[in-house]
Amino acid sequence: MQDGVFTIGHSTHSLEQFIALLQQHGITAVADVRSNPFSRYNPQFNREQLEKILPDCGIAYRFLGEELGARSDDPACYEGGKVQYDRLAKTPVFKSGIERVRSGMKNYRIVLMCAEKEPLECHRAILVARHLVALGISVQHIHADGSLESHDAAIERLAVLLNLPESDLFRSHEDVLEDAYRLQGNRIAYERGQDELQPDENLYDRLH
Repeated sequence: MQDGVFTIGHSTHSLEQFIALLQQHGITAVADVRSNPFSRYNPQFNREQLEKILPDCGIAYRFLGEELGARSDDPACYEGGKVQYDRLAKTPVFKSGIERVRSGMKNYRIVLMCAEKEPLECHRAILVARHLVALGISVQHIHADGSLESHDAAIERLAVLLNLPESDLFRSHEDVLEDAYRLQGNRIAYERGQDELQPDENLYDRLH
């Protein structure tokens, strides 16, 4: 199909609302990038539920949390107990996950699903989408109201939210966006000691 990739946060949607959003955008496959595919607050999005219900709606489901999740089993990906996204992105397992998405695009219209409502609060944007875009793949984020935001627009919005200075003689616009990724990645990255059951929605606020 080769028409790019989408992302979505299941947030506190009902399953019916969630499926309607997928159908609105012609999604034919969900790639679940939660590290643990279970939701304490919204059990309708547990892996076993999605594996059972989505295919009945003509939507394939694949769990990619081991490859593209927000945490890692590799101690080298941590510093001070916190995941370092730049290190995680260099691991063979992450690269294999990216390749699985690229391969799946040939036959499916894919959405990367995680928990958080706001893509900028989630590794699906700050980590995964960043590296897809770097490969020339278009990424659009599906918001809770069904509207779309390109990844480029989302990162520009992030730079504004972080009050980063505009480019000048000594810093290019690319440098500013790099800072935005770094600062936000450090803020939202998984840290050992967080709720092990639900690392992808450790802040309830992120779901609303």
